[in-house]
Amino acid sequence: MRRRYLAAGALALATLTSAPLAVRAQQPVEIQFWHGLSQPAGGQLEQIVAEFNASQPRYKVTPTFRGSYPETMVAAIAAFRSSTAPHIVQMFEVGTGTMMSAGRAVKPLHEITAETGVAIDPRDFIGPVAGYYSSADGKLMAMPFNSSTAIAFYNKDMFQRAGLDPNAFPATWEGVEGAARKLKEAGIACPMTTAWPSWLMVEQVLAIHDVPLASRSNGFEGLNTELNLTNPLLVKHMENLVRWQKEGLFRYAGRDAAGDPLFPAGECAIGFGSSGLRGRIEREARFGWGAAMLPYYEGTTPRNSIIGGAALWTMNRGPNAQRSAEELRGVAEFFQYISSPAVMAKWHQDTGYVPVTRSAYELSRSQNYYARNAGADVPIEQMLRGGDPTANSRGIRLGGFVEIRNIIQEEMERAFQGGVSAQQALANANTRGNQVLRNFERTNR
Repeated sequence: MRRRYLAAGALALATLTSAPLAVRAQQPVEIQFWHGLSQPAGGQLEQIVAEFNASQPRYKVTPTFRGSYPETMVAAIAAFRSSTAPHIVQMFEVGTGTMMSAGRAVKPLHEITAETGVAIDPRDFIGPVAGYYSSADGKLMAMPFNSSTAIAFYNKDMFQRAGLDPNAFPATWEGVEGAARKLKEAGIACPMTTAWPSWLMVEQVLAIHDVPLASRSNGFEGLNTELNLTNPLLVKHMENLVRWQKEGLFRYAGRDAAGDPLFPAGECAIGFGSSGLRGRIEREARFGWGAAMLPYYEGTTPRNSIIGGAALWTMNRGPNAQRSAEELRGVAEFFQYISSPAVMAKWHQDTGYVPVTRSAYELSRSQNYYARNAGADVPIEQMLRGGDPTANSRGIRLGGFVEIRNIIQEEMERAFQGGVSAQQALANANTRGNQVLRNFERTNR
């Protein structure tokens, strides 16, 4: 009898002791996700996360806005050093070279899918997108997500006033210059402007004309690369920009996104900017407008444009703290969810970012999204133009590229202000940018 009571007591004690463990076992694995998207895109991203969390009980992704892309990048690096890095960090395309050289800080996507068995088909990603975030041997390092590219927006009402065809944007830079002159003659104070001067007027121009920005396949083949900013095409284009500004055909609006507001406000007739600007234009523009591919110089067979936006990188917790198999599976299942055709197509349609997968693009087409939204397919058609990307149009993989972009913009400003010639500005940017590359190479040997 005494043994029976002891056995019953032991069973009760075991039940009580194991109860908290059972409760803990039922708690979802938390996946920290730091991003740099402000509203409204940030809210749309967090809605996707909430829907993923509701779709299954095993994992809970917790999104946290960490400020701008550069601020998010700095925060992630600091967190890794203190072994508090998030599982996922959204990193803008300019930081790709830095992340590729981050060593143990990053867990490559192709390793995650191989280890977890969670299927994410790399062949479904559009060529310029996959290429930008792949290793030299073609393996995906990060999860493409909110990609954009650069296109032209134009004010159809102003075109009509100037006697231009409102349904035909010039295909070439020579044609754009002619249109800008007519716009000026019609009394339009700002015929054209640009946002993101380095991205639009340097990086995209070179890619579309199949000219390298830097040696060694724009940095894809190694850190020992040199800039190519003094090439004849870029000197010609920079000289044109400076001349157009002097003649009142072009307005330099400032660095980075400073030029974004000028087109939707109706201030400039032509605005070169991110395809992601489409949503803002739809909300703010009080005029008829169109979207078109970026121009090229006569005698050129144009290639694809390169991407902007950001990708999702998986980070280890710290220098000596790897992720568990369960954490990696949670990351993989989240990535699989957001890359599904329905989720990716909705993200594309809601935000204006390009669909990074062919299946999402085809789904959007089958839903008549492009028929209902004229010009919404311009970015994707431009990215697919010319077949597979070349070594010069695949993308850019330079360490310290954030700093290099700032140097390019600074030297462009000196040329616009008349302090130096266009050719000298590019030569200065080339010399200063190469020093950044050498510093990065020494640090990451």
